Amino acid sequence: MINSTPSNVILGNERRTLLIEFLQMKNGKAELREAVEYIAEKEGNTDRKHRKSVYVSLMQTHIPKLEHEGVLTFERGMITLLRVPDNVTLYMEVVKRNDISWSAFYAGISFIFALTALWFGDFLLLFASLTYLLVALIQHARTYRVLRPADEESPEKPDNGE
Repeated sequence: MINSTPSNVILGNERRTLLIEFLQMKNGKAELREAVEYIAEKEGNTDRKHRKSVYVSLMQTHIPKLEHEGVLTFERGMITLLRVPDNVTLYMEVVKRNDISWSAFYAGISFIFALTALWFGDFLLLFASLTYLLVALIQHARTYRVLRPADEESPEKPDNGE
């Protein structure tokens, strides 16, 4: 059985993530039309056909899923954000598209510290390096748990957003 937590539902699809991001920018409340425009723009295609595709996917798939999870409500063209799990907000704040994650950053810093510590024979710097490495491993484990808790249980068909 696939684990369907609100975190997985939100992060499992780019359009749902963009919708949550947009609602957070609008203080939790926006018209559907505005959300469609925002998502189409972020996807790099604002022609009428693509906006219609975004609208249909939001109405038929994404909004009902997020309503079912208690993340938002939709009434008379107005979307209202109710709650976003903390781990989703954390992930959305730290990892933007094409960025490196904090865990990769910490691992890189620990590698640089370790090389410097070995070069100068400084055990305090080596300790700092191991501390950064520990932080990187913890952060990686937390991010991985948010993004892929169900992957080990069974394979899932990708949700392509259509």
